[in-house]
Amino acid sequence: MPIRIQNDLPAKAILEQENIFVMDENRAMSQDIRPLQILILNLMPLKEDTELQLLRALSNTPLQVDCSFLMTKSHEATHTSKSHISKFYTYFEEIRRQSFDGMIITGAPVENMPYEEVTYWPELCRIMEWSRTHVTSTLHLCWGAQAGLYFHYGIPKYQRETKLSGVYCHELLRHSVPLVRSMDDYMYCPHSRWTEVRKADILKHPELNILAESAEAGVLLLMNQDGSQIFMQGHPEYDRMTLDTEYHRDLSRGLHPALPVNYYDNDDPASRPRLKWRNMANTLYTNWLNYYVYQVTPYILEEKGL
Repeated sequence: MPIRIQNDLPAKAILEQENIFVMDENRAMSQDIRPLQILILNLMPLKEDTELQLLRALSNTPLQVDCSFLMTKSHEATHTSKSHISKFYTYFEEIRRQSFDGMIITGAPVENMPYEEVTYWPELCRIMEWSRTHVTSTLHLCWGAQAGLYFHYGIPKYQRETKLSGVYCHELLRHSVPLVRSMDDYMYCPHSRWTEVRKADILKHPELNILAESAEAGVLLLMNQDGSQIFMQGHPEYDRMTLDTEYHRDLSRGLHPALPVNYYDNDDPASRPRLKWRNMANTLYTNWLNYYVYQVTPYILEEKGL
């Protein structure tokens, strides 16, 4: 089954060029299928890039997925056009009485700030609290994972001496967990962050299970017992050139970034990076949608108060 998105979302044309089956609203209305309702809280500044990456990642599933985009009202988006925001995004007050099958909370370029100094932190806390009762399963990515672990479990983040940037190999620790079913013993995943959560703090919470980790990059993937809260400290949704774009952006700003690790052939930034995490990402999102959303969520989503 396809991704179901609004008729004129810019990502639709790109996905169709990649031979990804995308269903617009008109065709979806003609089918007697209850699609999974997935809410994406997009905290990234380049919202259209993130939309494309996540929709691509969610497309490899036999389930029909209806994606809605949410953004915080307490922070003005300056890197995405106002027309795009007004047309395709909604605010929390507009959906707070609705329930969703699944939710994704993206990363954000605010990791060097204390959580409480982020302008939209109170609003994000309200959304994460709401997700406990209105969302079947929430997937947190990168800074979103760190923020979720801090909010739900009080687990702190730590500043790194250098930026973690590159594609790292992680060992899979629990093969029997459905979220990582069919994955290999080792998996590659991109990272791009200045902060980290540490294994020692996570182990203080027996209700959390660490599923994958790396000696270099630390904990990659963990979840609570029932899968209603899943935390991925990397960026499985990144496309081939995302780290390349970040590297050359920082280079042009005079920030002297280190080369992303294990990314360019022979560490040549002029080379075309090898894509080595797409299968892992597709499997992760497919397993999440199947085992922790579709198999668990009620057929009829009810409206609820706060």
